[in-house]
Amino acid sequence: MRLTKGDLAALAVTLGLAGLGGAAATALHLPLGYMLGSIVLVGGLAAAGITVAGRGVFLPNSLRMGFVPVIGVVIGAAFTPEVAGQAAGWWVSLAMLLIYVPVAHGLGYAIYRWGGLTKVTAFFAAVPGGLIESIELGEAAGADVPMLTSLHFLRLIGIILCVPLIFWAMTGHQVGSGGGARIAGGDLELLDSAVMLVAGVLGVWLGRGLRLPAFWLTGPLIASAAVHGVGWVEGVPPGWLVAVTQVVVGGGLGARFAGVRPAMLRRAFGLSGLYGLAVLSLAAGFAVVGQAADVAPGSALFLAFAPGGVAEMSLIALSLQVSVVFVTVHHVARILIAVVVAKAGARFLR
Repeated sequence: MRLTKGDLAALAVTLGLAGLGGAAATALHLPLGYMLGSIVLVGGLAAAGITVAGRGVFLPNSLRMGFVPVIGVVIGAAFTPEVAGQAAGWWVSLAMLLIYVPVAHGLGYAIYRWGGLTKVTAFFAAVPGGLIESIELGEAAGADVPMLTSLHFLRLIGIILCVPLIFWAMTGHQVGSGGGARIAGGDLELLDSAVMLVAGVLGVWLGRGLRLPAFWLTGPLIASAAVHGVGWVEGVPPGWLVAVTQVVVGGGLGARFAGVRPAMLRRAFGLSGLYGLAVLSLAAGFAVVGQAADVAPGSALFLAFAPGGVAEMSLIALSLQVSVVFVTVHHVARILIAVVVAKAGARFLR
């Protein structure tokens, strides 16, 4: 993608606004403030049609995805031998996803059909994971692509905004990064930085080649886990880099609403809000059942089942100091199951 001078100017202003929103939310001690604040400010300006440097709010998706490997490298450092030993006991909660994903998909389909969407658009909009795959499959099947895209991004943003605030409301006090917890930090040696950079780049390349789900995150995650596991590197990326990643990821999500028609956005907002409420309630129900059955702590299960983006939900897990490896593994499994169901449905709809 070749950027013009106007694009670069709009991008610089958009990044500045994203940073301003993130800094304001962090100053207010909101959990995951850098990401939530950038989403709200940039998304609000984009939806309102505000022009930036003579054009709409602008932050290319390629830039947003280019920062996602940072999250993968951070999570990969958490794959210790102790965590690997615990993973064998996660089969029950992973099996629960085989029930959760189809039920969540069915709830979404019912809500979107009630909202007047066509069968094809409703089916692919209700897929609880695999955003890119869902949009591509829906477009091939004849879905309303602008509505489909808006519903998926609104689902992601709504869940990303709500989950940290739900934890805040449940605990009665500030949690995670809002309460002062650090996502990452520490000074790195030059060699450590170089090894992690190579792990991130090679991880993306290998993840794409192996067609891993969410390869921008899972590839660097696996590569980071490998180099940390063999002792080639210690530590994680510094806190400032994770903060910048939050700002870019949040600003990129918010910028997706530039140029969207207000009437369609209002309709999509209402329908995705109902869907988000339904799937979060469903995730909470599974978390209660899983905790009662001593499968895993309810907080970890809730984060693992809430269908936000895998990168963003992993950031939330890092911020809230919930087992990020547990959460990430379950979200990758959720995406795999959701895409399999979506592809089966695509064949049926054809």
